[in-house]
Amino acid sequence: MSLLTGFIRNIQQQHLFTAKDTLLLAVSGGVDSVVLCELCKQAGYDFIIAHCNFQLRGEESERDEQFVQQLGEKYGVEVKLKGFDTEQYAADHKLSIQEAARALRYEWFEDIVRSLESGVVSQETEPGTKTLLLTAHHADDNAETLLMNFFRGTGLHGLTGIPASVNYIRRPLLPFSKEALLAFAKEEQLDYVEDSSNQSSKYTRNFFRNELIPAISKVYPQVKDNLQDNIDRFKQIEKLYQLSVGAIKKKLLKEKGAEVHIPVKQLMDYHNRALLYEIIKKYGFHEKQVEELVKLADSDSGRYIESPLSPYRIIKHRHWFIISPVHSTASTAIVIEEKDKQVIFEQGLLQVETTSDLKPETSNLIASIDFNKVIFPLLLRKWKTGDYFYPLGMTKKKKLSRFFIDQKLSKTAKENAWVIESNKRIIWVVGHRIDERVKVIPSTKKMLKLSLQL
Repeated sequence: MSLLTGFIRNIQQQHLFTAKDTLLLAVSGGVDSVVLCELCKQAGYDFIIAHCNFQLRGEESERDEQFVQQLGEKYGVEVKLKGFDTEQYAADHKLSIQEAARALRYEWFEDIVRSLESGVVSQETEPGTKTLLLTAHHADDNAETLLMNFFRGTGLHGLTGIPASVNYIRRPLLPFSKEALLAFAKEEQLDYVEDSSNQSSKYTRNFFRNELIPAISKVYPQVKDNLQDNIDRFKQIEKLYQLSVGAIKKKLLKEKGAEVHIPVKQLMDYHNRALLYEIIKKYGFHEKQVEELVKLADSDSGRYIESPLSPYRIIKHRHWFIISPVHSTASTAIVIEEKDKQVIFEQGLLQVETTSDLKPETSNLIASIDFNKVIFPLLLRKWKTGDYFYPLGMTKKKKLSRFFIDQKLSKTAKENAWVIESNKRIIWVVGHRIDERVKVIPSTKKMLKLSLQL
């Protein structure tokens, strides 16, 4: 089977794109992207070329840009060019040159795709079609990615290689080897440029390509084919894995507004850290934080861990983990740190203040509490059946359900009642009464003042 036939068949089988879609080809001028252009042309696909000049190789970078412009003339297609100060960007963002180049090119590609979709750049884009970016990643790139992920450290997904389709990106050359692309270029007498930096093994991918894989090939001559077979196996295994994880998540995770509630014991009884990560990664938690989650399971109510990438916390509340947006008005459990000055929640605005002015106020909307009798973080949450406290002025505890009856609260008022908890003890039924055990007394040195603004 010819490369062209395999190319067309792969696009159809994978449902990558159609002739009606707007195709933006990322073209460096190297053999891979040149072959991609020729295959698209021979297969009858219209396309636009996009080329990045990272200005890292002096005259060679300028040569590549001129070559790609000529390539556009050869195919009679539009060429979009962009120059980048890659070294400055890398320094400003504390990235490696490789990371900086990747960030710059994909940010620019995304801008072009969005412009084409909105019709700003091209008014000829057919309504209802997709605008897609095609890259020339091939089977050898896939094998290198698998090995790099494996040695760097990865979960199952990292062993599935480069995806053929993700968001607006398509990679139609993934099934084909570098050898096949070179043979096609020779057969079609295609001109292309060589990137001299590809010969340097100082870059991670080049080290795997130029040194590690050739060394392994001396022991296992079929290493590239075997790695591709492994990628295919891992993809099938991941499908089964995701089905199993999905079933467990459906069983355990209870969505409550903007929050997710998970029973701690049931989750931990699986004794499976991979499951823990599959649950928390959606909320921006790192795999290394799985250990923190395990420790949180045995910690006191009110403790929590924070996502470093998104505004989420996992709060331990009694027998539950609560994955909650930080200070979201839709949350039913909000952590209050000592440094917090105000918290917005469903009932209004809560002002938090510490003061040496020991003059308790009598308003139900203000709680005057002995600072030394509370432990931060505090937990602001909706009340639950079974909750109790020692109402101010009383020496015996009282369940909140009975307290609400005595206060003649309406059904709606009961349902919307909130409490503040310190170290598993309710210190204030918000807007009603504080706990006797935290009241300000003559020996109080510092006062915590909580004010509710409706």
